[in-house]
Amino acid sequence: MNSTSFVDTLAELRFKDTFNPYSESCLDYDFDEAPAIRRENLKLVLDAALEHKADSFWIARDLGYRGGRRTGLALTDEVHLSDHSGLYGELPLCRATKGSAFSERTASVIWQTLKRINRPVFLWNVFPLHPHEPNDPHSNRCHTRSEREACRPLLNWLLEVLKPQVVVAIGRDAQLALGDLGIAATQVRHPSYGGQAEFVAGIERLYELPDQDHADSQLTMFPSERGKRSE
Repeated sequence: MNSTSFVDTLAELRFKDTFNPYSESCLDYDFDEAPAIRRENLKLVLDAALEHKADSFWIARDLGYRGGRRTGLALTDEVHLSDHSGLYGELPLCRATKGSAFSERTASVIWQTLKRINRPVFLWNVFPLHPHEPNDPHSNRCHTRSEREACRPLLNWLLEVLKPQVVVAIGRDAQLALGDLGIAATQVRHPSYGGQAEFVAGIERLYELPDQDHADSQLTMFPSERGKRSE
């Protein structure tokens, strides 16, 4: 398998009450060519991670409706798409949606922290699609065990080809899901719902970064993100 066949396989996945951003279009926000844009975004990032030998692999739980559903990139909302472009140089990543760019609380904290690390990190989700509540596509739900198992070969392939020195589970849900798949990871607190300071402190310890005043680093809170935590 190469990056093209990986993305093609990902685009073929189908599950009930799940949006596949690599093959499906959102009638409310997407450009007509949105799935193709998101496939290209992911392929560009994956190829760059392989070329530059990403030494860390951060894995959260699912794509969220304000972030990866729209960009095709884990832990990345549209406001931070340019930051993801610069993670491995200047990748030509593009927006796939119309209207104002969406912000996501989790993505904002993640990218603030990644700028401090300044090293190649590949971002992913245990379940790499956007699971949502029935009849509510702009919500988040936790993926099921069967959905997780169906995506295991893709996650295993990424770990095999990237060979990361550090695997980080973003949140307890992600760590439990990875454990269920037999994948060891270092857990840090998920940055949402009051966990920002603990997340930053965990990353500081893991990467031996100098401490910062976590109280002063609190980000502006964003509009309510309906449904359970994702990404």
